[in-house]
Amino acid sequence: MLEKFERYPLTFGPTPIEKLGRLSAHLGGGVEIYAKREDCNSGLAFGGNKVRKLEYIVPDAIKANADTLVTIGGVQSNHTRQVAAVAAKIGMKCRLVQESWVPFQDAVYDRVGNILMSRVMGAEIELVDEGFDIGIRESWERALEDVKAKGGNPYPIPAGASVHKYGGLGFVGFAEEVRAQEADLGFKFDYVVVCTVTGSTHAGMLVGFAKDGRAHRVIGIDASGTLEQTRAQVMEIAQGTADLVELGRDIADDDLVLIGDYAYPAYGVPSEETNDAIRLAARMEGMMTDPVYEGKSMQGMIDLIRKGYFPAGSKVLYAHLGGVPAINGYSYIYRNG
Repeated sequence: MLEKFERYPLTFGPTPIEKLGRLSAHLGGGVEIYAKREDCNSGLAFGGNKVRKLEYIVPDAIKANADTLVTIGGVQSNHTRQVAAVAAKIGMKCRLVQESWVPFQDAVYDRVGNILMSRVMGAEIELVDEGFDIGIRESWERALEDVKAKGGNPYPIPAGASVHKYGGLGFVGFAEEVRAQEADLGFKFDYVVVCTVTGSTHAGMLVGFAKDGRAHRVIGIDASGTLEQTRAQVMEIAQGTADLVELGRDIADDDLVLIGDYAYPAYGVPSEETNDAIRLAARMEGMMTDPVYEGKSMQGMIDLIRKGYFPAGSKVLYAHLGGVPAINGYSYIYRNG
């Protein structure tokens, strides 16, 4: 599906699929849980799902003769850290707008984790006191104009690399990669669980798995807290990506499964249930997840298994998208484990 698109290699190759046997047994053993480790996909500042997306965006930035990648996220954004790493790797400058998307106070929140690494990698960072929204932001547009005014040639990458023409392609590739791995494993996954916020990771998967009729088996766990806006954005990205890759069929509303029960109390703020899920995955499997994204999708998957959402005997693939460095910004919560 991606043969006609140029790709700039930034990842190690296909990401491993790992069986989570102890967690599966702890949850009753009726469902077999596996994890696809996007958190281990690259050597670029701990990698993550955005690196997979950026492989299809970087060629366009190079063709545009850009000298500066300009993007936006929250203070502990995984995406901005990955853009900073990619900019360093390809020899471009990086301008990051980091807004106050998360109503969370920790003494070191803006000095550790993702933002610390972005600073070390040389990104120019602008902290902006604006609240959360997955749409196009004025602060980002101002940053683009500022780079131009100073003689630079900026390349715009929206939040999460999502509402970009090529934002969904990387996770179309994820689905194709899973199909190849399934052939080696000798079985197909019945469901894929993924965290959803700005939307292109879920949208790309949806298109990729639509090829073999499994779009509705991609179970999105919303972590945005803006469910309807997020659903609309996933659909828009999925429909555009389907056209781009010439899928050959429309993406319909019932292709998209997005569950909004686990985003509370707010974007980037973990509930006690999220914290319990983080601890359980860590103590059962030594697998770290974070309070913003993967902790909430882990919480969702665990709760759905306990409620019998997945039929007995199901094989569930948990998409671990990375983002663990953000946990450093929440040090007080986990000071005793």
